[in-house]
Amino acid sequence: MTSLTYNDDILYFNSKNILQIAKSYQTPFYLYSENIIIDNLNEYQTSLQDIDSLICYSVKANSSMYILSLLSKQGCGFDIVSGGELLKVIKAGGDPTKIVFSGVGKTEEEIVMALDQNIYCFNVESMSELYRLNNIACDKKKEAKIAIRVNPEINIDSHPYITTGMKDNKFGVSQTEAMAMYKNALSLSNIKIIGIDFHIGSQIEDANPYKESILKVLEITELLKKENISINHIDIGGGLGIKYEKENISSISNFIENIVNLLSKTDLKLIVEPGRSIVGNSAILVTRVEYLKKTNTKNFIIVDAGMNDFIRPPLYGAFHSILEVVNKKIPAETYDVVGPICESTDFFGKERNFKVEEGDFLIIDNVGAYGSVLSSNYNLRRKPLELMIINDEVQVIRSRETYDQLLSNEKTNV
Repeated sequence: MTSLTYNDDILYFNSKNILQIAKSYQTPFYLYSENIIIDNLNEYQTSLQDIDSLICYSVKANSSMYILSLLSKQGCGFDIVSGGELLKVIKAGGDPTKIVFSGVGKTEEEIVMALDQNIYCFNVESMSELYRLNNIACDKKKEAKIAIRVNPEINIDSHPYITTGMKDNKFGVSQTEAMAMYKNALSLSNIKIIGIDFHIGSQIEDANPYKESILKVLEITELLKKENISINHIDIGGGLGIKYEKENISSISNFIENIVNLLSKTDLKLIVEPGRSIVGNSAILVTRVEYLKKTNTKNFIIVDAGMNDFIRPPLYGAFHSILEVVNKKIPAETYDVVGPICESTDFFGKERNFKVEEGDFLIIDNVGAYGSVLSSNYNLRRKPLELMIINDEVQVIRSRETYDQLLSNEKTNV
């Protein structure tokens, strides 16, 4: 759970009265806590202070300009997967020499953009990408620093859509192919080998899969040494989860301690790419009860937020706690919480007990990661307002999309 408590039957988030905020701003809206984000990052930084390391926040988890700027000011690097993420990080004040570029489908345009910014490293995911990267770097008279993303073949206990380290996934290459790619890279004029990379998935509960993966990757680095190929860093990706329901999630400090103990006897720099564990528990989604609909078979709470605002429950079957903003003294009833979108998958929770009336407010917890960043305009709905608690004050960090903005990029048949 995030920093949620009831005081006189009113729900507070990070010591702020949610009811007052909900009456001041049009719902639905995301409400973040700056303190929670900083505390999570500080736990990583403190745990890594005794080892040569670089924290590269995974921008795909939440690409809010304010959050990127906040993390940049704390000395954070960034893991990007697109040209848009690159430009946004730079605009937010990010240091390009602390950027790693991941992803299987880097376009020529994106590679040029990244080379122009002199980023720290490209995480290369195929032989074709390696050759493309060298050709573009050669044309631009630039040196492209690379790590190769290896699949350690470690199966994790997570949703199949967010497991990424197996041979059947589109990501990375086999250990055999990685060796061939490193050898080829030696002969490429504008490629500089600096690291090795893996990423096994997301919402992982502890360090054990990472430890297994690191041991496999260290075996590869020993083979590379025999080929006179030196590796400066190991990038273990991201993936540490947060507690949504009953998961037994390792603390950040315990997770990092296990990794550091394994790498402390090597001379390798450690790169980590946390996303969810930095921002996941930093936000709630506040929504209004529009209707209570009761049928012979089901009761529905119809709220003003939809799957266009927050898609994790329908996309992954993800569980998120849903709480009443006011703890009313009325009987509880069992409901499905659904939105206004014209899809049967537009739900946030099923078979939950609530004490609510029309016009009340609910919050959906732990929505800081893969929440607003996955929002859409489906059913021509506007993207939601985003607020941040900053020094005990609530501030707008992203305005609600206007109808003019929603319609501005299209033309009619005139």
